Amino acid sequence: MSMADGDLKMQKADLRKSVLQARNALPEIFRNTASETIVQNFLNGITLPEKACVSGFWPIRSEIDPRPLMRVLEARGMTLCVPAILDKQTIEFRTLSFGDTLVETGFGTMGPPADAPVVDPDIMLIPLAAFDGAGNRIGYGAGYYDRAIAALHHKNKHPLLIGVAFDAQRVDHIAHEPHDVALNYILTETGLIAASPV
Repeated sequence: MSMADGDLKMQKADLRKSVLQARNALPEIFRNTASETIVQNFLNGITLPEKACVSGFWPIRSEIDPRPLMRVLEARGMTLCVPAILDKQTIEFRTLSFGDTLVETGFGTMGPPADAPVVDPDIMLIPLAAFDGAGNRIGYGAGYYDRAIAALHHKNKHPLLIGVAFDAQRVDHIAHEPHDVALNYILTETGLIAASPV
């Protein structure tokens, strides 16, 4: 790793820490309301293909909660899935229906057990630590989503990538690295933001 790479990783780590502190400071009632508000913001901005497969996530810590949206999407006939960690490099997406028995699937999240069907999502709701207007994101540092999206692209699958976050997680600029995959949209409590790559 070059000095420049090390500096960039430190910058991202510092940015991640400060934004997560801001997210943690959001009042619980605000976070709960925002998690409901994003439902209509999504439905107003995204045209859903018939029978799409949508990957969501089981929220951890102070993350915005996508489950109200996921419930609506399931009611509209979408197939839901969530990530499960297989090893230090890999996640897979297992189908989920609300009411299923859930198990721990790594990184503090919950999801279906290992015998659940594995699918490739058409639309991905992606958690993040920070984002900018160009659709760049900082995750939690493990790189799972970047590798999973790259694997989908290798299979000639190009899901719609939607970061899900609070407005408080927006920053002016995130340096783009070769392995980073930009988001198409960011869904927040104030609307659906189309990424504007520079």
